[in-house]
Amino acid sequence: MRLLFWRRRRIPVLVLHGILATRGGALNLDGYARLIDRAFAAGKDGHVILDINSPGGSPVQSDLLAARIRRAAEENNARVLAVIGDVGASGGYWLACAADEILANPMSVVGSIGVVGGGFGFEDAITRLGVRRRLYTAGENKARLDPFSPERPQDIDFVRTLMDDIHARFKDWVRTRRAGKLTADEASLFDGSFMLGSRAKDTGLIDRFGDIDSLVREIGGKKARPQTFRPRRRSLLARLPRTLVEAALDVAEERQGVRARV
Repeated sequence: MRLLFWRRRRIPVLVLHGILATRGGALNLDGYARLIDRAFAAGKDGHVILDINSPGGSPVQSDLLAARIRRAAEENNARVLAVIGDVGASGGYWLACAADEILANPMSVVGSIGVVGGGFGFEDAITRLGVRRRLYTAGENKARLDPFSPERPQDIDFVRTLMDDIHARFKDWVRTRRAGKLTADEASLFDGSFMLGSRAKDTGLIDRFGDIDSLVREIGGKKARPQTFRPRRRSLLARLPRTLVEAALDVAEERQGVRARV
């Protein structure tokens, strides 16, 4: 029985679940670079499957991970297939486009090709509390988007320009990776809306319906099994202190202004 087990074809499945962010435990290049290399090194039959379940997050990490996947695919002459689970939206769809073929469930959430960013303004709140803001800078725009100062029209224009630039890169990536497959007009595909897998197939955002298990058997035969590559889970006690610190850092970063997310 042991010999029969080892004769079964093992198809590499790289698990990409969660929010794209720089913090530990999230989807980012720092935590996944070695996993990507290992998964493609194991793809001796020329196939690697991406198991995607992500609502998006950092555009930088989306771009870095997708580029690393494409590089590994080219270096190993591997065909990449992405399977979207519950959600492959925004940055999650960015990752899916690193594949040569995209599969999803008819009810998967797909798309959301856009950029969102925001923050809070506390200038009225501190006035009511009798708090005076004392801020000293060198550089005209060093305190741009300060949440304790009134919002300026030029700051809004600045943020919109940044977001438009990110959106343009996102759209170019989708156009390149889905070249010849998109059937709907770009105005409806790139307006930030998400859709179900059933409509995503009609518009060309995905190629067909499918799931991990059926795809593994399609590639390797009925006896094939997935060889899963995912980060090791830390214990709850190991995660708690870091999570609290990261939460505080996230709040501090948010107070500095707008963070763009895809």
